Amino acid sequence: MGGLGSAQLSFSVALPWRHDPPQHSKLSLQIQCALTKQGQRFLTKLAANAGNPSVANKLISKFLSTSPKSTALTTLSYLLSPHTAHPHLSSLALPMYSKITEASWFEWNPKLVAALVALLAKQGQQSQSEALVSETISKLGNKERELVQFHCQLVESHSKMSSKCGFDRACTYLHQLLQNSSSVYVKRRAFESMVGGLCAMDRPGEADELIEEMRVKGLKASVFEFRSVVYGYGRLGMFEEMLKIVDQMEKQGFGDDTICCNMVLSSYGAHNELAAMANWLRKMKESSVPFSVRTYNSVLNSCPTIMAMLQEPKAVPCSVGELSGVLDGDEALVVKELVGSAVVDEAMVWNSAEAKLDLHGMHLGSAYLVMLEWFEAMGNRFKSAECVVPAEVVIVCGLGKHSSVRGESPVKDLVKEMMHQMESPMRIDRKNVGCFIAKGRAVKDWLC
Repeated sequence: MGGLGSAQLSFSVALPWRHDPPQHSKLSLQIQCALTKQGQRFLTKLAANAGNPSVANKLISKFLSTSPKSTALTTLSYLLSPHTAHPHLSSLALPMYSKITEASWFEWNPKLVAALVALLAKQGQQSQSEALVSETISKLGNKERELVQFHCQLVESHSKMSSKCGFDRACTYLHQLLQNSSSVYVKRRAFESMVGGLCAMDRPGEADELIEEMRVKGLKASVFEFRSVVYGYGRLGMFEEMLKIVDQMEKQGFGDDTICCNMVLSSYGAHNELAAMANWLRKMKESSVPFSVRTYNSVLNSCPTIMAMLQEPKAVPCSVGELSGVLDGDEALVVKELVGSAVVDEAMVWNSAEAKLDLHGMHLGSAYLVMLEWFEAMGNRFKSAECVVPAEVVIVCGLGKHSSVRGESPVKDLVKEMMHQMESPMRIDRKNVGCFIAKGRAVKDWLC
């Protein structure tokens, strides 16, 4: 028995409070598979022949015989994912898995099996799904750690598929396992998985009860369990319950932190509670909880006036003062609370060689407001008698590799439009088209 390795199966956190890079790979909620060109060509051929089982099986056999291990496993993982662009091909995942098990390089892996079990259950193929579970339990025997890991993977996989019956069965087994085990590791992994899974299934009340059960059993809930329940309640708009868990976290010694606060902000934003968001930002300042790029993203994505302006940025306000003048009510309040944080300083480099602003990780609204703050900060620096004028000024906005449409960067388009409106000397760098660049002296003359 062996693992497939991260190059073959990639499971990563996609939770709203995640910082980059992921801090808890065990919280994974989404298979992320980067198909190779070989895999894409194979799926295209498979889609054209999916109605002919004989031809489809021949294509699978040929693909596996000519593909390296990593390509074969990544392609199978793509078919198993609930986010695949080829859901009509998911019925071919089982025959493809069966062929893979015959390969000389194949190593049994619980993550792969759990994903297949959940897919089969979702497709109504209960007998095949249950057979795989029984086979795995028999294979693992009395190895408690391996058994708990497998069923934790089952909980995760069923939650991805929103499969209530399969999810509940996996949770029932986990609960029995922790009841009968003396291993603290087994108990903690089981509770962690069930709490996270219940919240992903929009059942935070049951997850809350499990945290209480942990306390009764002498196990202290971790920050993961608390955060899961906080966001589980918040996502459903159950703000009173959400804040009770935040209070519990403080009493348990976890205190306020940026990740937890961003979860609260994201929850308020999802329900258009801008006044509550402004109050929470104020509380963060009073408690000295630092803002992050994610704080900006969560807040500004929820500002309707700003987001509407940025869809057609032909005449957007080009200073913080101008922006404040067109915002009303709660939207103006949240922007006021954001402005002046350390986020701009953290995104900025300033030395004799260059002044650089890095917009990576920022959504459109965040990039817009940070640029407005940056222009003001640069203008103030240039006016200082002690200022050393950098040789170059650079704005790094990227090439759109992480945009919804790969290769199209809304942030780059916004920067380009703003530079045009403001008659800035900054132009796209010929050596790196993901950057805007100008001589430091020219930028100083422009701003001052």
